Amino acid sequence: MPDLHWTIPVARWSSWPAAASAAPDIGFIEPIVRRRLSTLSRIALKVAHDCVAQDDVRVVFASRHGELRRTTDILRSISAGEPVSPTAFSLSVLNAMTGVFGIARGDRSAASAISAGAETLGYALLEAYAQYATQPASPVLLVYADEPADPRYGTIEDEVQGGAIAILLNKETAVGQLVCTLSGADAAASGSGSAQANPAEAGAETDADERFATQSQALQHCLDTRKSAAWQGTGVTWHWSWHDCAA
Repeated sequence: MPDLHWTIPVARWSSWPAAASAAPDIGFIEPIVRRRLSTLSRIALKVAHDCVAQDDVRVVFASRHGELRRTTDILRSISAGEPVSPTAFSLSVLNAMTGVFGIARGDRSAASAISAGAETLGYALLEAYAQYATQPASPVLLVYADEPADPRYGTIEDEVQGGAIAILLNKETAVGQLVCTLSGADAAASGSGSAQANPAEAGAETDADERFATQSQALQHCLDTRKSAAWQGTGVTWHWSWHDCAA
């Protein structure tokens, strides 16, 4: 697999840690809707709202599990012969957050939802870039939010960390560029962008040599520190680096 590179113009970004003790402020959502939202949707809406003003914006929402916990509760109700709330059902779909966000803002712009296993965030970044490159005059908002699956599903390989990240793609107001690289098994084995490369053999230690357990941890490290980070998947390596925009 040949390397795939793309560069994202980052105008704003926001994140919400899974371990946060405070509840996210989503006062822009009407109370009657707000009280029905899950924690996942709340943190997704929080970081999304942090990144956009009043302008219309296309949205790419990404989540490996989505509203799986809500869906699990629905299945429990069905199993017990109990009625299922229509509201709970409507909010259990993967793209529920995008609908709530669009209605709250009065924004009819296109929205899409992505789930791609442990590589969900990486492919969402690629989708957001592809949409922006097709129509660069229109900003694109990437929102990633996830939480671990219900324990009853057992052990899940490369389980998510939880939390949320949002990135607004807009070259006109960009403060930096996020360079994304997807490398195949051959590049990973040679140490190019690999999270498993040996720093001593490479002659210098870099942040990209540190292995992150999830893609969101690697991306968060890159955004927070402006240093390169990588995540090793099955036969592929995802690598991110930051470059400030010229003043």
